[in-house]
Amino acid sequence: MQLKRKGRHSASTERAAKSPRGRVVKAGIACLMAGGAMLATQLPGGAQAADNPYERGPDPTVASIEALRGPYAVSETSVSSLSVTGFGGGTIYYPTTRTDGTFGAIAISPGFTAYQSSIAWLGPRLASQGFVVFTIDTNTTLDQPASRGDQLLAALDYLTQRSSVRDRIDSSRLGVMGHSMGGGGTLEAAKDRPSLQAAIPLTGWNTDKSWPELRTPTLVVGADGDTIAPVSSHSEPFYTSLPSSLDRAYLELNNATHFTPNSSNTTIAKYSISWLKRFIDNDTRYEQFLCPIPRPNTAIAEYRGNCPHVS
Repeated sequence: MQLKRKGRHSASTERAAKSPRGRVVKAGIACLMAGGAMLATQLPGGAQAADNPYERGPDPTVASIEALRGPYAVSETSVSSLSVTGFGGGTIYYPTTRTDGTFGAIAISPGFTAYQSSIAWLGPRLASQGFVVFTIDTNTTLDQPASRGDQLLAALDYLTQRSSVRDRIDSSRLGVMGHSMGGGGTLEAAKDRPSLQAAIPLTGWNTDKSWPELRTPTLVVGADGDTIAPVSSHSEPFYTSLPSSLDRAYLELNNATHFTPNSSNTTIAKYSISWLKRFIDNDTRYEQFLCPIPRPNTAIAEYRGNCPHVS
């Protein structure tokens, strides 16, 4: 009986499809289905374009995130320490184009006794992937992590409110990075401003080892041969103290030292780009480089963390 009803339903449907009205309805349904499929393939995971308005640049590949330069041409402008308050000036790197809308922005602090030149390689490398990047000098080279955190925030405020590129920046999409005490300052900045979208301390140093209050997705980068900020007393406790519910990761560089982040480094660039893209741009195309969790290799001594949470 059930089969007979099913058969009548099929026959009725077939007759309706053969009628002029049925053909119109069927064609309309097909168009809607095709349109939906087309829209679903525009973004990974079937997300609609309206769900991901911050996507910038072509679909990423391993080659594209390991390259010395990304798809965007980059310009730069110097900022004198005499024209700003709260930090020591610096250099702004930004995508030259104006056709792709606004970009997220990142401020980067050097370490103890160092100048912006020590982290300058990150400026054009990250900017060419679709960010405005501000490598800063600190008020003095001896400034401690808490001060460097304040200066990173002052630099972001300058970028978004007073700089010559402020109209190129989406002020709701900001992040911080830093080396050594600048990495410690990165954690301080994220603690003071939970609205930040991403934080990346590079071989960070801080007397405060515990950061359970952080709400910013954080990638902690350590080095297995670091004798100035050994991972056992800095990067590892930084990471393990972060809330388990937070998007967090710990990357320990293999055959690396405290000063590895001061030179162009493919592993640092690859995972920093992926982290910044995923959490500043909400760009799920970059999850493939963060999940599954990367395995140890010649460049990575250890990687811990969780796959990015679905927002």
